[in-house]
Amino acid sequence: MAGKDELEDLRRRVAELEAENDGLRSEAPITRKRRNPTRSILSAVALVLAILLAPIAVLGTWARLELVETDRFVATFAPLADSPEVQSYVSDQIVTAIDDNVDIDGMVADLADGLKGLDLPPRAQDAIGLLTAPAADGIRGLIDSTVDKLVASPAFADVWEQALRQTHSRAIAIIQGQEGTAIQLSDDGTLSLDLDVVIEKVKAQLIENGFGFASSIPVIHKSIPLVTADAFVLVRTVYQVAIAAGYWLPWVALALAAAGIALARIRSRALLWTGVGLVVSFLLLAAGLGIGKLFFMGTVSPSIMPSATAEVLFDQITEMMHSVIAALVLLSAFVVIGAWITGRSRPAKALRTSGNAAFAKARESADRNGLNTKGFGAALDRWRSAIIVIVIALGVFILFMSRPVSVGSVVWTVVGILVALLLLEVLRRPAGSTPPAATAHADAAAEGDDVDENGQEAEAVR
Repeated sequence: MAGKDELEDLRRRVAELEAENDGLRSEAPITRKRRNPTRSILSAVALVLAILLAPIAVLGTWARLELVETDRFVATFAPLADSPEVQSYVSDQIVTAIDDNVDIDGMVADLADGLKGLDLPPRAQDAIGLLTAPAADGIRGLIDSTVDKLVASPAFADVWEQALRQTHSRAIAIIQGQEGTAIQLSDDGTLSLDLDVVIEKVKAQLIENGFGFASSIPVIHKSIPLVTADAFVLVRTVYQVAIAAGYWLPWVALALAAAGIALARIRSRALLWTGVGLVVSFLLLAAGLGIGKLFFMGTVSPSIMPSATAEVLFDQITEMMHSVIAALVLLSAFVVIGAWITGRSRPAKALRTSGNAAFAKARESADRNGLNTKGFGAALDRWRSAIIVIVIALGVFILFMSRPVSVGSVVWTVVGILVALLLLEVLRRPAGSTPPAATAHADAAAEGDDVDENGQEAEAVR
């Protein structure tokens, strides 16, 4: 038992010395040096710039994806073909365009005059005159029903997508200020989408159904507004920002944030306030979208389109941005939580202490079961700080490369980072920990001492 007692006494003595050392540190006089504020100022400037640039980077990325990439542009606007509000609006616009460009009353009147010239009986001629107005209304009703059926049919989705693809490159040309584009920019600055393809499809459908009068429908240029003058200025500005800053604007904001945190004297606190600032900035951006929606609807409704159509159009255009903002708010919240855990507050320190104790027990249990990582674990412990930085940086890189960011990508990336850090803590072997082999050797030696003592006592008795 002497060996065990000595080992326990040694451990108790080490614990007493550590406690005494902590007490001396707390009682030691704190000497404060005069610090140069330049570093703190540079850190604050970099972090403020990063927080201010973050919403602009989101807008720039949105503009780049929505306006520059044809597939994304089509994916954004194509679902509108299935919206009842949009279908009703498009039908009304097509019917109005045909009625404005085709003199239906004149066509019916000419037909009636031709019939009257056939020397029909007076009663027949009178009947033809009475049927002129109903015939015109019937033709309009026929056009209305044909347009409604076409717009509500699956074929309209294909026609709608075809129109979007045909006009996307011209939309870019308009935004860039080029001339001769099929997406029209009217005198008041309204950006519109052509319906020429849809009208031609209606004309072909009428002729196919046996209504020869449809052949007299001329080539009609009709468009529906997508962005009004005031909103178009914003879109053009955002587009120019996206092209000027391009793909690198989010990286610039990230680099500024990293530099600001690296320059900070208390990095955990800087990271915490950066996360809070990002949460606030993204929430303000979301609020700005809400205000923009009210402004957009007030501008285009009811003068240009019904309010229901305007709401559907705005929600569809900004759907991706809302998703990105939600993902970035969640990511910033994770940053705040991580910064708090690594901070200097008493609850954070207590949490870390409990966590370290739990991991220490897990490592001891693994070692007792023959799962000692030995040299590999010691290497992990030596490079622990660098590994943590690399894991987090890799997670951020994956998020930035998988743009647009989504809530799912944020959650899975954070989960991956946490799993990697948990494995690091379980596999590493701190240099100050007692190797299990040494502990077993000491216990065996202690048991051997007991055996020797018992043997000596037995021999003495004999």
